[in-house]
Amino acid sequence: MSSTLKVAFATNDNKNIDAHFGSAKQFNIYDVGVGGATVVEKIGINEKDTDKTIDLIQDCDIVYFINIGPTAAAKIINRGIFPIKYKEVVSIEDESKKLVTMLNENPPPFIKKILEKRK
Repeated sequence: MSSTLKVAFATNDNKNIDAHFGSAKQFNIYDVGVGGATVVEKIGINEKDTDKTIDLIQDCDIVYFINIGPTAAAKIINRGIFPIKYKEVVSIEDESKKLVTMLNENPPPFIKKILEKRK
């Protein structure tokens, strides 16, 4: 699988997945592929509006965050973005490396499904 994933990380400190989806100060957008992960964009969030935030990350395949409300989660899923929730703060660098490893070894079913959608 040579495709890349476009991944959004909700962050307040620019280094960690440390933000609730609805109150994140920004989303760091990465292209993640078998060769590595690269930051392609940093989207600042100036207005706390779920629909507008989802519009800003619409072309992402996956979004990581600390927490999310049920309505926002449903909207993300309905837009075809796979949500991943953590209970504690996690390094963006560590998580992006895990994704690279998964793509190189044996991607889980949800990643295979994302990549298959593109064919």
